[in-house]
Amino acid sequence: MCMSTKTITLSEDAYESLRMLKQVRESFSDVVRRLTVRKPLTEFAGLLAAGEANQLAAVVREGRARSRARARQLRGKLE
Repeated sequence: MCMSTKTITLSEDAYESLRMLKQVRESFSDVVRRLTVRKPLTEFAGLLAAGEANQLAAVVREGRARSRARARQLRGKLE
């Protein structure tokens, strides 16, 4: 199988981040493939215990409520 190659430019910090994620005997192409594969959400089902999922949902609800409050406050300042 003949594979073509492409040269890309990365900043030093991006290269270092990618290098830190690279596992033994893994090429940079392998790292990019591993990090960019799209997984169906069903693969994450059951990952959290019920209590953890409820805590996470509460944090998300609180964050959204704060975001809505900030948006209302900003709208009030603009009017």
